[in-house]
Amino acid sequence: MREQEITVTQKGQVTIPAEVRRALGLKARDKVIFELSEEKGVVKLRPAPSKVARWFGAVSPKEQPEDFPKVREEFEKAVAQEVTGETR
Repeated sequence: MREQEITVTQKGQVTIPAEVRRALGLKARDKVIFELSEEKGVVKLRPAPSKVARWFGAVSPKEQPEDFPKVREEFEKAVAQEVTGETR
């Protein structure tokens, strides 16, 4: 990869070059992490992991997941009964 010189604005902002965004898979509104290296003057830039992905599976469910096909079937039967005016 070639070097690119980027200007820092008065607010301390920089534009991440398109080539770098593509290489990191960054899109608008994505978050990034700046990591100061032990080596003086070196900073690493990487995509921040999704908070949803980071915490996925951190809490075990209290109950087993529902049987969604069964739930859907019951829902459809209830709707059909409501539409036809039939009761159980």
